[in-house]
Amino acid sequence: MAGEPFDNREGVIWIDGAFVNWREARVHVLSHALHYASAVFEGERAYNGKVFKLREHTERLHKSAATLGFQIPYTADEIDAITMQLLEKNNLKDAYVRPIAWRGSEDMGVSAHSKKIHLAIAVWAWPSYFSPEARAKGISLMISPWARPAPNTAPTAAKAAGLYMICTLSKNMAEEKGFNDALMLDWRGQVAEATGANLFMVKDGKIYTPTPDCFLDGITRRTVMDLARQNGIEVIEKAISLDELSKADEVFLTGTAAEVTPVGRIDDWTYTPAAITSTLINAYAKLVGSA
Repeated sequence: MAGEPFDNREGVIWIDGAFVNWREARVHVLSHALHYASAVFEGERAYNGKVFKLREHTERLHKSAATLGFQIPYTADEIDAITMQLLEKNNLKDAYVRPIAWRGSEDMGVSAHSKKIHLAIAVWAWPSYFSPEARAKGISLMISPWARPAPNTAPTAAKAAGLYMICTLSKNMAEEKGFNDALMLDWRGQVAEATGANLFMVKDGKIYTPTPDCFLDGITRRTVMDLARQNGIEVIEKAISLDELSKADEVFLTGTAAEVTPVGRIDDWTYTPAAITSTLINAYAKLVGSA
């Protein structure tokens, strides 16, 4: 299954009010979202048949749509119920969940007022985002030449499809050079995040994480911050420079797909995953029920 193209799989996808055969879930080539990136989405994980923080993800989907100037024609209650039905219809208990809303193909042009708003939800089995071998020793990151934009140049608080173009460019470049992922700075040259996960560093027993003023304040990010405080670990949000990051004791990433993933290398800097990272890996696994 892992090698099957995503348009040629078995299963059911929900789209615009109906459960359809996986291969029949199609979007027209002249959809506004394809040409002008007017789409928002979420990434969610189901553990043992329950989607972790489902309502928070659904509410963020609505907020992202509002930031892009459109309203999803389904309530949070409806979306949550559809998600659970979809897991059942696909006979999945541990899965990745991808809702996406986008503007349609009523006419072609930058203007978006006349476009119909579509919504689809898909679920599928999802292995570890990074290989077990990479996670065990800590993944490697390359500092990307692409920067997170300033909040007055892009809708940085939304989980919007267009914002991920530079993530794809960054991750592809990193993988071509033998790294697992890329570290992105912001337009000021400060540490921001990886291509699909938030970043934390440990120094002298305290956890530091960049202030999310130009990138997504992840739901997993906030969850792990709470877990750290529950375990008596101080967490500080602040601007972080590359010089500070180079002197960190531990570095790790957090995200729905990445969960809590240790970092072993950033460019030529090396780190050894240790007690704090291990504590949070175990605490998060216990919380979501995957331990």
